[in-house]
Amino acid sequence: MTDSRQIALWCVEAAEERKANEIVVLDLREISLVADYFVICDGRSNVQVRAIAEHIEEFLEERGVKPLHHEGMRQGYWVLLDYGSVVVHVFREEERRFYNLERLWGDAEIVELGRAGGIA
Repeated sequence: MTDSRQIALWCVEAAEERKANEIVVLDLREISLVADYFVICDGRSNVQVRAIAEHIEEFLEERGVKPLHHEGMRQGYWVLLDYGSVVVHVFREEERRFYNLERLWGDAEIVELGRAGGIA
């Protein structure tokens, strides 16, 4: 079984490959049972949001990891990919500013991303 940190790293890598904006990883392990990590990013358009989310799904499936659930793909405003221990939120820029998950989960530690998206 792949650990949640590795899944989060793969999500970041895949999002970067589709030019996602402002990729943030929140470490929820100490504050919530919802997931170990949230990966949050955004795209400039509905098309880019869908492309980012689809690429993350394909990238992880190639590594043997399938989502438990996904939603929002059709509209492309906010796509949620649930991998159990990792939940990915791909927003359009406007929706990301509106929902501001980083503020909502303000007690979570922001994971430092090293070069090329690696989790430091």
